[in-house]
Order: sequence, then structure tokens, then C-alpha cells
Amino acid sequence: MTGRRRRTARLHELPKVWLRHQAQNALAALGRLLRTPLPTLMTVAMLGVAIALPGGLFVVTINIKALAVGWERDAALSVFLVPSVVEADAERLAARLRERRDVAEVRVIGRDEALAEFRAYSGLEDVLAGLPGNPLPVVLSIVPPPAAGDAAALEGLAAALERLPETDLVRHDADWVHRFQALVELAQRGVSILASVLGLALLLIVGNTIRLEIENRRDEIRIQELVGATNAFIRRPFVYAGLWYGLLGGLVACLLVIVGLLLIQAPVSRVASLYQADFPLIGLSLPVLAAMLGIGTLLGYLGSWLAVSWHLRASKPE
Repeated sequence: MTGRRRRTARLHELPKVWLRHQAQNALAALGRLLRTPLPTLMTVAMLGVAIALPGGLFVVTINIKALAVGWERDAALSVFLVPSVVEADAERLAARLRERRDVAEVRVIGRDEALAEFRAYSGLEDVLAGLPGNPLPVVLSIVPPPAAGDAAALEGLAAALERLPETDLVRHDADWVHRFQALVELAQRGVSILASVLGLALLLIVGNTIRLEIENRRDEIRIQELVGATNAFIRRPFVYAGLWYGLLGGLVACLLVIVGLLLIQAPVSRVASLYQADFPLIGLSLPVLAAMLGIGTLLGYLGSWLAVSWHLRASKPE
């Protein structure tokens, strides 16, 4: 019974021993990197830039998409009435439209107000002064409620407005926002392709760095092979080195993205103030931060594992 208890106790100790051994290898790999600070810093900086570029572009597209959603939410339907409709008729039509559930607000823009706005923003005062009269029609600016802000509801409202006898033209102010969102989606697809290419470059960077370290420790590896060390034992310190490279590169990438967002926040706020708006930038969320760190660590692991595996296969005797 005593021998069985001792064996059971040793079995229970195996996970602790394994974890202790893994921690020792991880710390030893980090110590070797710190003993060569300049090469380590250069490699980590390259990895950080390779991860930060697609990560930063992804965060930028998120901010642009959020801005477009805000524009679409605030967009209105502009109903251009036929020239024969005067402002009094337009006011009565606006009163009827305010009773609709899919209409939150209706504002009547008279001909004089429309001409004043056009003169202020077009810069064509001389041309307008030569016209015999005011050619602009009365316009209704219709804002739908937030609950009816989806595309199908807006199209239904626009179709109903087009059927009115007083309507000449219906213009949805969010049409250009939809085109802008399509361009943003195209940009996001481009960021994904760029991330894939840079991910391959990151694998090559880590693999080449680990290959150079293997060359520097070739004699040590040969001695380990002669005394019967397994491939996993030989591979372990290099794999941990790759993990540290990837993790540190991910941290540098997150720092670069955060600093970049801080640098552009002030110019973005100034531009937004020109349009009487406030647009705080969306920073690195926890999922994006975890993704950048995780992708960097994973690619560091894969690059080192492939480099060591290739060396072990190449060093086997025929």
C-alpha cells in the first residue's frame, strides 16, 4: 500500500513538474532575448509594424463606418414639390405628412430660404442675380423616426412620397452614405488581404530569426541529439523564443495604434467642430487588442516551430 501511495503521489506531481519545466524554459528563452537587446529590439519592431499596419487600418475603417452610420441616422428625405405648389399648400401637405407613423419631423423650406442657402453655399451670386426670378421650388425636409431608419422602411416612405400629386422629385440624403459604406466595405476587404500578406511576412521574419539562432547554437543541438534528446526537447526553447517575439511584437503594435489614434484625435475633433459635430474616435476595444496580441503570438509560434522542424528534418542522417 505504501508503494502504491508513493506512485499515486508522484503521478499527482507530474502536472506541477511539467508546468514548472515549461515556465523555466519560457523564462530562459526570455533571458536569452534580453541578453541580445539590439537584435531583439529590431526584430520586435519589425513584427510590431507588420501587425500595427493592418490593425491600425482596421480601427480606422471601424471609425469611418461608425461615422457613416451616424450620417445615415441623421439623414432626411428631401421632397421637391412641383413649381405650381406655393408655401401655403406646402404647409397643409406637411401637416398631413406629420400624421404618418413613419414621419418624425417635416420642415418646409420656402423658395426664398432655399435661394438664400443656395446663394450662400454655391458661390454663384452673379449668376443668380441675372435670373429673372427664383427658379427653386418649395422643398419638404422629412426626417423619419429612428425605428423606421432601415433601408426597406425608407424606400417605402420614399415611394409613398413620390406618388403624391404635389411631388416632383424625392431625394434621399443617405444615398451617398450607402455608396460611402460600400467603399468602406471594400476597404475592409483590402485590409483583410493586406493582413494576410503581412502575416506571411511575419512568419518569414520569425522563421529567419529563429533559423539564425539555431545556426548559432548548432553545436549545442548536436550534443543534445547525441545524448538522446527528443525533438520536442530541442524544439521547446526556440518555440518559446518565437512566442516571446510574437507577444512583444503584438504589444508594440498595440502601442503604435494607440499612439496613432491619440495623434489624430485633435485634428479629427477640429474637422468635426467645423460641421458642428463631435466625433470621438473609437479606440482599441478589448477584442481587437486580444486579437492583435493573439495573432502576433500565434504567428511567432508557427514561424519558430516551422524553422526548428525544418532544421530537425534536414539534420537527420539518411
